[in-house]
Amino acid sequence: MAENFEITDEMRAVIGVESPPWTHEVTTTSVRMFARGVGYDDLVYFDEEAAKAAGYRSLPAPPTYLGTPIFIPGKSSDTFSGPKESGPNLDHGLPNLLDGGTETEYFGDICAGDTLTVTSQIVDMSTREGRSTGTMLITTNETRVVNQDGDLVAVQRGQAIFY
Repeated sequence: MAENFEITDEMRAVIGVESPPWTHEVTTTSVRMFARGVGYDDLVYFDEEAAKAAGYRSLPAPPTYLGTPIFIPGKSSDTFSGPKESGPNLDHGLPNLLDGGTETEYFGDICAGDTLTVTSQIVDMSTREGRSTGTMLITTNETRVVNQDGDLVAVQRGQAIFY
């Protein structure tokens, strides 16, 4: 339990530092697999004719699906497939992690056939006292998603709670 935890200047220095860009692909197979995995049954996620009849270019990416990171042996994280060097290291020393939630804001359609460029950065950090956890560090990460035409199509914000 962290009783005297404080955010240091070194920790604050990582706020706003953008990760290297990483490519994500959106394929018909990945759209179908994600939709099936989360239990969607709307035909727009499975049938191209249904998707086009609904006004999409191809199968639309289901909510929260922002493509699949391209895996490159030696350069990708074995766990998450994104880059091993995904931005600055936040050395806080807290051993435990909770997912604090994620929200996604869309600015355009993401459809099968799109190639997305994804970057992320920590945009905020704060502390809060927990009854059983002691002082918690709460970080907010923002991920920006740009399509092959250079258009910002989504911003995803998520919080991580370290204690």
